[in-house]
Amino acid sequence: MILKGLEATRYFARPDPARAGLLIFGADAMRVALRRQEVIAALIGPEGEGEMRLTRIAAGDLRKDGSLLLDAIKSVGFFPGPRVAFVEDATDTLSESIAIALQDWTPGDAQIVVAAGGLTGKSPLKSLFDKHPTAVSIGLYDDPPSREEIEDSLRKAGLARIDREAMSDLATLGRMLDPGDFRQTLDKIALFKFGDDTPLLPSEVAALAPATIEAEVDELINAVAEGRAGEIGLLIRRIEGQGVAPVTICIGAMRHFRILHAAASDPGGAGAGIQKARVNFKQKDAMGRQAGHWGMRTLETALAQLIEADLTLRSSSRAPAMAVMERALIRIAMSRR
Repeated sequence: MILKGLEATRYFARPDPARAGLLIFGADAMRVALRRQEVIAALIGPEGEGEMRLTRIAAGDLRKDGSLLLDAIKSVGFFPGPRVAFVEDATDTLSESIAIALQDWTPGDAQIVVAAGGLTGKSPLKSLFDKHPTAVSIGLYDDPPSREEIEDSLRKAGLARIDREAMSDLATLGRMLDPGDFRQTLDKIALFKFGDDTPLLPSEVAALAPATIEAEVDELINAVAEGRAGEIGLLIRRIEGQGVAPVTICIGAMRHFRILHAAASDPGGAGAGIQKARVNFKQKDAMGRQAGHWGMRTLETALAQLIEADLTLRSSSRAPAMAVMERALIRIAMSRR
């Protein structure tokens, strides 16, 4: 049986112990690891591993001895309670061994949990779990965590009251960070709010959010938008050292200045226009000020210069790409004066 979306999220939190097994697969190893930790803890409880009710089987070991999994699900532990036989880093080469274990599984045996990397639609391992009447297959893709997943994670940590705007900021953060970093951020927020009954505020989310390469690019674009031309060269060198491409900077700058232009054109004023825009929660106040300082016409000129730089970057020009981008940003910053 295949589960997706909300059904999959709910199954991770409350897996059915009457099912023979579960396959979790996906290209993001951290995302798979977090979910299999969650589902195993839900099946055997927090003391399960300490009570030896969890058997770990490496893919290489199962490849050498195909009977390991069958032995693991049939063995009786010293401590009473549900048991799990976990196969990590599985591949299609293990399909036959896992199929035998699923076929011989009976109620009371250890439940089989298999973690795998990215599998194709025709994968034998995926097909085995998809078609098995008492097994579940869940694929994890690059979709950001949903609002319900974020709320559920915080609720489990004891944090139930979340400001609406803070929730939107967390959703934005979930799209920016990889799953492991985002999970650590949620844990840090829950620890920070431990014993605090007041709602989680956007300012608290901003204070606890980690810095990212996107934040470095934002810092450069903010320097341009605020007319700090003298800082651009140093920021460019720092970002270039991190492997960021000039076209990435150009795309980010065009998006930023288009938002400023739309805000500056808003009948309710630049501040009202920024509130309507979908922007990083850390940027709202700064971008509101920037839109007010630039003005609609000046922003149109800045956008024209960015479009010209973008065309040059994508053309057959032999000009050094980062130098082209740096010159355009300095010219824009100086035009604000």
